[in-house]
Amino acid sequence: MPKGFRSIHHRLFLLFLFCMSGIVLIVSLLYYSRATEDYHEKLSDLSQKNVAQTAGLFRLLYQGYDSLSKSLINNFEMIRLLNENSGEPAVEYINEQSITNILGAIFYSRDDLVGIHIISDKGKIYNYGNVMNVVDPDYRNSEWYKQVKASRGKMVWLGIFEHSLIDKVEDQPVFAFGRQIYDLNEHKPIGIALYEMNPAPIMNALENLKLSENSKVYLLSGDGSMVSPGEELPAEIGSLPLLQNPGQVKVERFGGKLIIASQLPLSGWSVVSVTPAQDLNVELAQTKRFLLIVISILIVVSALIASIVSRTISSPLKRLIRQMKQVETGNFRGTLEVASYQEIHILVASFNRMVRTIEELIEQVKVSSVSEKNAELQALQSQVNPHFLYNTLDMIYWMLDEKEQDQLGELVLSLSSMFRYSSIWSEGAEVTLREELEQTRHYLKIISIRLEGRLTVICDVDEQWLDVHLPKMTVQPVIENAVKHGLERAGRPGVLRLSSLLEGSALKIIIEDNGVGMDHERHQQLKDSLAQADQSGNGETGIGLINLHRRLQHMFGRAGGLQIESEQHAGTRVAIILPLKGRDEYHANSDSG
Repeated sequence: MPKGFRSIHHRLFLLFLFCMSGIVLIVSLLYYSRATEDYHEKLSDLSQKNVAQTAGLFRLLYQGYDSLSKSLINNFEMIRLLNENSGEPAVEYINEQSITNILGAIFYSRDDLVGIHIISDKGKIYNYGNVMNVVDPDYRNSEWYKQVKASRGKMVWLGIFEHSLIDKVEDQPVFAFGRQIYDLNEHKPIGIALYEMNPAPIMNALENLKLSENSKVYLLSGDGSMVSPGEELPAEIGSLPLLQNPGQVKVERFGGKLIIASQLPLSGWSVVSVTPAQDLNVELAQTKRFLLIVISILIVVSALIASIVSRTISSPLKRLIRQMKQVETGNFRGTLEVASYQEIHILVASFNRMVRTIEELIEQVKVSSVSEKNAELQALQSQVNPHFLYNTLDMIYWMLDEKEQDQLGELVLSLSSMFRYSSIWSEGAEVTLREELEQTRHYLKIISIRLEGRLTVICDVDEQWLDVHLPKMTVQPVIENAVKHGLERAGRPGVLRLSSLLEGSALKIIIEDNGVGMDHERHQQLKDSLAQADQSGNGETGIGLINLHRRLQHMFGRAGGLQIESEQHAGTRVAIILPLKGRDEYHANSDSG
């Protein structure tokens, strides 16, 4: 995959574009499918209505033609004249004129009659229509004559022809039907009547079945042969099964064409309409073109929206990445501002807070590292060849013990223990509260001997906290300050109290004295120095309180440190705050390192 397409911008763009385009295509396909179904349903309904109308027209035509044919064959005068055989020319002429007059009366009763032909079984032919009638001599061998002769009195529709069936002079299209003439007295056929009508009503009825300009309509007889003039019967119509029931309608699709077939009532004929596919799909083609245009526009719009949305998401992320690279190079001064979605705002805000926190932590580490080094140097400066000193002190202790100088021996032993404790100092050195209190006891023993019983020490630290870790030389500097700057200056017996107090998730080691305390100005100055983590404090205190405050914050974070409360002439209270949660995290990180 090209490198550019791995970016979130391109991937989001493609994702949005594919999703939106897919939705557009699916909706368009569903709409087109539904429109196609609706169109075919409407087309089928229209076809059914057209067939019903056509069937109704043919029913009316059939009834009219049937009534016309019955008006002739039920004419008793004409039947009598046809049966009469006088043999005299004058009588024959009169009879012929009478028959012609009857035919003329019927002919002029309708506007659509082209010709009426009476053919008797005796071979006589009577015509009315064209002035010059030229009868086809071979009419007895024609198919239409045989059909009418075999009809047994029923009306027979012969079909639409390009010219008259019997009159060679009549060349206009005609619709022909015939019927046998019966002698009702003897119940035997005496001839046939052939009617030739204007085919316009039939053709108009067939035109009603056309669904388009290119539709073709065919009129079929009961045996499936075509009875209307024009083109040859298409092959697809010939493959359809014959319709058996009047009013039956068949709608078929064959070779992309729509074929509608229906059997007409009464006559036994069928009509078939064939509509080509290109005419059927005109409306669908327009719908398809419209959908293609709409889909193209929507895809372009989708691409624009996808580009805008992907840029809205990816642009802030790119800016965030550039800022992160600046942070990697050590530049923590920049602040990122973006205008985007809520989640990205939260991410950027978190990043800004993280950078500020990292910057503050780095500064704290720098300051704490300097303070730690200074503390180590100060601690080392207080040692003059420590191993030599505490070995010498051990030797003095044993010499005093031999001379039974117990008090001096304990003093030397406590001093030796203090030197041993302070000589082991490494970076980040930490001890347990138990070890720190043990060191403090040695210091207080020396102070008690020096103050000749004017110091009372009360230790009320709960044993459950003795294994808590804290920086080395934490408790003893506070006690040293309390003795030196509070109790000794009081010039009277004093009380020093060590206690423990759990507040929330922090353990407080509290050192209280009833010494001289501090005035308000000095007390406020010391509190401000602790708040600012400034390097100040009394040089005579050894490892100063400010330095100790920084070492505690270096180990435990901002939650750790010192709290000092003092009142002049009443005493001082110093709380060493050891966050238990911070202690656990500190040790977990130390162990993993």
